[in-house]
Amino acid sequence: MKIIEALKKIKELQKKADDLKDKVSRNCAHLDYETPAYQNQGQQITEWLQAHGDVIKEILRLRIAIQCTNLSVAVEIELGGKFVKKSIAEWIHRRRDLADNERRMWSKLTDRGLKEGKFKQSTDVPMDVKIVRYYKAEERDKKVELYMCEPNVIDARLETVNAVTDLIE
Repeated sequence: MKIIEALKKIKELQKKADDLKDKVSRNCAHLDYETPAYQNQGQQITEWLQAHGDVIKEILRLRIAIQCTNLSVAVEIELGGKFVKKSIAEWIHRRRDLADNERRMWSKLTDRGLKEGKFKQSTDVPMDVKIVRYYKAEERDKKVELYMCEPNVIDARLETVNAVTDLIE
C-alpha cells in the first residue's frame, strides 16, 4: 500500500466510524411502546460497537505505519539551487510551520523606519545621518523569497513521494 492510499483509507475509515456512531446514537434506546428498527437491536448495537472498535484499531495501525514510513524515508528536495535531504517527517514539519518561522525572522531585518538625511544638531549645525545595517539586504530578500516558496515546493514533492512510496508496515 502506498502512503497516499493509506491516507485515503484513513479518511474512509473515519467516515465509517462516524456512520457507526450515528447508528448507535439513533438506535441505542427506544420507548417500550415503539417498535425497534432491527429484529435483534441489542445484538445489532453490540456488533456496531465491535465494528467501531475494529475501525479505530485499523486507523491507528495505518497512522503508525505512515509515521514509521515518514520517519524512515528520506526525500531530496531542491531549495534555492541546493539539494536538501530530509525525512518525510522533517519535511512535513518544515511545511507546517518552520519555513514560515524562518521567513518571519528574516523579514524582521528592516530599517525600522529610520530615516537617512541631514539633521540639525542642538547647535543648529547640520549633520549627515546614515543608517547602520547589521545585515545584507540582498541576502535577506533571497531568504525571505526562499522561505516563502518552500511550503509549495515541499507540497509538490511530497505529493509525488506519497503516491510512489510503499507504506512500512
